[in-house]
Amino acid sequence: MTQTQLEPSAPKPAGHSPHEVRKWIDYFTFNTDHKVIAVQYLVTTFIFYCIGGVLADLVRTELRTPSSDFVSPELYNGLFTLHATIMIFLWIVPAGAGLANFLLPLMIGAKDMAFPRLNALAFWIIPPAGILLISSLIVGDAPDAGWTSYPPLSLVTGKVGEAIWIMSVLLLGTSSILGAINFLVTIFKMRTPGMTFNKMPLFCWAMLSTSALALISTPVLAGALILLSFDLIAGTAFFNPTGGGDPVVYQHMFWFYSHPAVYIMILPFFGVISEVIPVHSRKPIFGYQAIAYSSLAISFLGLIVWAHHMFTSGVPDWLRMFFMIATMIIAVPTGIKIFSWLATMWGGKIRLNSAMLFAIGFVSTFVIGGISGVMLASVPFDIHVHDTYFVVAHLHYVLFGGAVFGIFAGYYHWFPKITGRMLNEFWGKVHFVLTLVGMNMTFLPMHKLGLMGMNRRIAQYDPQFTNLNQVCTYGSYILAVSTLPFIVNVIWNWMFGAKASDNPWQALTLEWMTTSPPAIENFEGQPVLKTGPYDYGMEREETDTAITEQETAVAANS
Repeated sequence: MTQTQLEPSAPKPAGHSPHEVRKWIDYFTFNTDHKVIAVQYLVTTFIFYCIGGVLADLVRTELRTPSSDFVSPELYNGLFTLHATIMIFLWIVPAGAGLANFLLPLMIGAKDMAFPRLNALAFWIIPPAGILLISSLIVGDAPDAGWTSYPPLSLVTGKVGEAIWIMSVLLLGTSSILGAINFLVTIFKMRTPGMTFNKMPLFCWAMLSTSALALISTPVLAGALILLSFDLIAGTAFFNPTGGGDPVVYQHMFWFYSHPAVYIMILPFFGVISEVIPVHSRKPIFGYQAIAYSSLAISFLGLIVWAHHMFTSGVPDWLRMFFMIATMIIAVPTGIKIFSWLATMWGGKIRLNSAMLFAIGFVSTFVIGGISGVMLASVPFDIHVHDTYFVVAHLHYVLFGGAVFGIFAGYYHWFPKITGRMLNEFWGKVHFVLTLVGMNMTFLPMHKLGLMGMNRRIAQYDPQFTNLNQVCTYGSYILAVSTLPFIVNVIWNWMFGAKASDNPWQALTLEWMTTSPPAIENFEGQPVLKTGPYDYGMEREETDTAITEQETAVAANS
């Protein structure tokens, strides 16, 4: 079935080939090609993921025993502060931006992003900000107030490290804002002829919702951190209670960004899963418009639920009720997505390759995190488990079981398009199994730890919690080992892997209608959408294509 036609492109200058691809050296330069910037994002953020993972294993090693016998309590506080900050601001958020950089122009038939130089600037802010953040560990005064950096604690300990932390997060927030502007303008202004909003790929809908949310909420965090830096450096009293400031105001400003940040981190990977599942189930997505509009609903509702993090901060009872109800309501559009993904898989001809396995893992683990999230929305339950390991378990089932599984699903699905090479399926499945086992072994016992009353952010604990903490620690080691087959798989096959065809999965979205990897200007001509794959209001014959010879060869090679 033909989805697009290509209009002839304009004549090229002498020496320019429409099939020309970037050279490897371009990935180390201030290049404005969105595909180069995407690879820069994905590689850089993965390096930070590995660094954040090392910090996490140091934290878990300390928690293997009840006493503080591996690192000092002060260093422990710095380790978990930087672990959380790196994983959120240097891994999940920019990794979503990296996938969006590669996919958005290709999916909508554009030659590049709307503002290529701004796009490059948004990336090049990230490496120095990350290096600055990590350097705070070696100044001897590391930030140790957690990733929330609540005053007055953040004003009295680790002042030099705290100032560095604030500067780093401000830079990373600036990068996020610049990226959001670029994504929004690209989606609104650069869609190919014939691509209405209701024909856009669902990943584009997810990034539209994410970018709007980031653009509204991130400046509020920036304002809070600037005021906090004045309290820290200049001695003002915006949030310092000793001078008449109100630390609860900081909490409101911080969570007005940081709860939407959960959706900024997860919405792009809702989009990824909405692309991966129908392709590998060999069925059209079920409920296209419901998934698309539920992303917008999540984006809106995400702005009015922030104070459910503050049920123990003196919030009035009537306001508690509002935020409890609003938080529970946000489960509805999320449930719509889960139902649509399951309905898509139902009766499909599922190919259990690495991308699909991570997509299924995403759905299963995210549902657990979603259920515990609804539990935490209840005021009495939230007060009971506040600041315990139950909250840590919930957070990681949403952000690791959700976002990180979504990232890997996207990597395996689009790796052939990004590199022109196929990944090894055997090692991809090994990666999935180790990740799934390690993740559940690390975070599932934390639910019970929280219900038993173990507080988070402590290096020493009651010996009654020892056995469960040891299970969590050994699970974290499995999680660390799970990364190794992925790294080897990517590096080896990027250099020597089987060459990928233009469309190895027989997918229907526009990015698969060009070469693998795409040429510099993506398409040889102008794509014009005729009867696009997202015209799901119309009956169409289900695609039922056998696994290609290339996939069979790769499977045999595996």
